[in-house]
Amino acid sequence: MTLWVESEGGPLAVVPVSALSSWHGCTEAGVIVGDGASPDDYDRACAVDDLVGLLLVGPSQALVLADDPARTCYLAEDRAFLRWGCADSEADLLASAAATLADPGTTWAEFGTWITDGPAVMFDSAEAGIEDFDSVRAPVPLAAGRWRVRTVQVDEQRTSFTLVQLLPA
Repeated sequence: MTLWVESEGGPLAVVPVSALSSWHGCTEAGVIVGDGASPDDYDRACAVDDLVGLLLVGPSQALVLADDPARTCYLAEDRAFLRWGCADSEADLLASAAATLADPGTTWAEFGTWITDGPAVMFDSAEAGIEDFDSVRAPVPLAAGRWRVRTVQVDEQRTSFTLVQLLPA
């Protein structure tokens, strides 16, 4: 069974488990409680202009899956986030994504290096990392290390999606 994560309309965040308590999500005033002048984590995530972005969160980095609030799953065997654009079925979407990942001719865009100290969690960036939550969160089992981040957007006749893949750096 594939675990899909959705947001209320903003980007998704992938935060290392060790830094979950440092992700404060959306605050009522739109600012971090500490100094009252810095944008909250949700606003920082919304400011990511590209398909992905990296933000400091505590002593770590969060990977932000930006652009749109697409339903997203993590394909652990490929270390890839699959973001649903459109498809007739989940099976069609997964098959198209698998074909794209296996195709050596796929043209990927590079988006830098994500450094993580181990496993992470994907969730709606508006939520705080440690709050009780109603939405679905997905585990992202990763070893500590440096991960090259690359993306590809695919628009086929009846299927469209974005893949964000992590490769050892």
